Amino acid sequence: MNRILQIVVFAAVLFVTASCDNRRVFDQYKSIPKSSWQKDSLVVFNVPVDDTLQNHNLFINVRNELNYRYSNLWLFVTIEQPGGTALKDTFELVLADPTGKWLGQGFGGLKTRQAVYRRNVFFPHSGTYFIRLQHGMRDEELEGITDVGFRVEKIK
Repeated sequence: MNRILQIVVFAAVLFVTASCDNRRVFDQYKSIPKSSWQKDSLVVFNVPVDDTLQNHNLFINVRNELNYRYSNLWLFVTIEQPGGTALKDTFELVLADPTGKWLGQGFGGLKTRQAVYRRNVFFPHSGTYFIRLQHGMRDEELEGITDVGFRVEKIK
């Protein structure tokens, strides 16, 4: 009986958290096939933007297995505006502290880490923005990354 109550409470908390997420504009994950991210493989998000007056925070999310060999993940980030103008950047996502403790949330063999990529960003044009992420690690085949996500949320 106690286990059923735990499941019901967990489901209720999850539902309330998801339904109260009124700042979310875009939040999506893409799976990495076989948890093996190829160096030349891009993860692409199509982010629709209607509001050019509201400022936003941008987040990069990563799910990694406990067998991921590194404490960080270097990413090449490209944001292409409607009309083709592109901003290219390099971003380091720290996944573990110096002692090796994973910084992400989760239990079992999977951790989810959300990191602020940019704060207080405004989108100058309405339309679809293309966000392209590519790993910048030395490995041709990066093992242990299961999903990569991108989130855009309104600033209060």
